[in-house]
Amino acid sequence: MSITIQEAIKKNILILDGAMGTMLQRYNFSEEDFRGERFKDFAHPLKGNNDLLSITQPKAIRDVHAAYYEAGADIVETNTFSGTTIGMADYFLEDLVYELNYESAKIAREVADEFTAKNPEKPRFVAGSIGPTNRTASMSPDVNDPGYRAVTFDDLRIAYKQQVEALMDGGCDLLLVETIFDTLNAKAALFAIEEVKDERNIDIPIMVSGTITDASGRTLSGQTVEAFLISVSHIPLLSVGFNCALGADLLKPYLKTLSQHTQFNVSAHPNAGLPNAFGQYDETPEQMQAFIKEYLDDNLINIIGGCCGTTPDHIRLIAEVAKDYKPRVAPVFA
Repeated sequence: MSITIQEAIKKNILILDGAMGTMLQRYNFSEEDFRGERFKDFAHPLKGNNDLLSITQPKAIRDVHAAYYEAGADIVETNTFSGTTIGMADYFLEDLVYELNYESAKIAREVADEFTAKNPEKPRFVAGSIGPTNRTASMSPDVNDPGYRAVTFDDLRIAYKQQVEALMDGGCDLLLVETIFDTLNAKAALFAIEEVKDERNIDIPIMVSGTITDASGRTLSGQTVEAFLISVSHIPLLSVGFNCALGADLLKPYLKTLSQHTQFNVSAHPNAGLPNAFGQYDETPEQMQAFIKEYLDDNLINIIGGCCGTTPDHIRLIAEVAKDYKPRVAPVFA
């Protein structure tokens, strides 16, 4: 009988994977590599569209997932961070959205099943990665027209619904609405997920992960930790947490606030420090492990992984230290 993620999270701190983009950069793929045979005559540039690699370079995606599972990850994220019609419009590939998400989920599912079969005591899970899109529903991109919006709630809901259906069809165990800089975008994604759940009469666990953009302790659309939490707590979530933007050390106070105020499980996948002048992340696996140990000592987390700049080496050391700790116990509110 297979263990569900809801059961697994009660027993251990679960390890999420690290950065897909960081690993794909190592391949140094050319425009031709991104195009593959199928898109060799496509009219627009495709280099940089990492989601497309699930179709044109599936072995690379498979190998990245396998490297993270090998390092000790319990959960890997699908290669679908930009997998909506809104995200794919930059590459004129809106028509490919269902296939991109389905194939990405399928690759991750196959790798997860291979690892679970080798060690059934450590089941591996697939999280469908749902990114924030490159538009914001709460703010105007035009400083001269504050009332203007580049995207509506309905635009987002429709785009997310298509992504969610494909991720579920491809075999995801859970959905991860991540890197949330505008909670209204996230609410559109959550609304879409609830719609699909109702239509199919099925349940699927949901992780929600916001982004504190700087030392103000707020999301880009201006919410504090507490406000963000209240905004997403109307749906029963597997976990709520933060990722990206900050390194593990700078993220800690916000994670602490979150942990004290929610009965949901708490997740974190911080960057490997802050980017240097060249946009590279310099924090070593050992440095990151030391910061994550502080989270563990303070009983802050149930799910821990890495975002920008993290590699299987980071995840291996995080998994090593996390195995000695019990999962966070949520506070009891009167």
